[in-house]
Amino acid sequence: MTIKGSCHCKATTFEVSEAPETVTQCTCSFCSKRGSLWAYYTPSQFKLITPLKNVSFYEWGSKTVKHGFCANCGCGTFTETPDWSTGKPDFDNPKISVNSRLFDDFDLDRVEVVVIDGKNLW
Repeated sequence: MTIKGSCHCKATTFEVSEAPETVTQCTCSFCSKRGSLWAYYTPSQFKLITPLKNVSFYEWGSKTVKHGFCANCGCGTFTETPDWSTGKPDFDNPKISVNSRLFDDFDLDRVEVVVIDGKNLW
């Protein structure tokens, strides 16, 4: 089931190949200010529909994660990140974290929210 999503102004649109089973709320300083609920995908499960020029990126601290946002309206859209499931960055298995709050016609209330204590982990 393909799910489409977009920023507020629709200048950045994307789709993912399936609904998330869970979404992640991270408590780190960046994510908590942004308010995103992250759904994780492999690069092959994510498709940016609009041109990449519509997306700007922010890299904080170690510059390990590229945080994408719409260059027009500023909505945080997706990130490009290594897999962190072992607690360390695995650059051989990149992930795309999608701000699930931007999914169109999707009932986010039906998905479990998992909290990660990013404030104290990194």
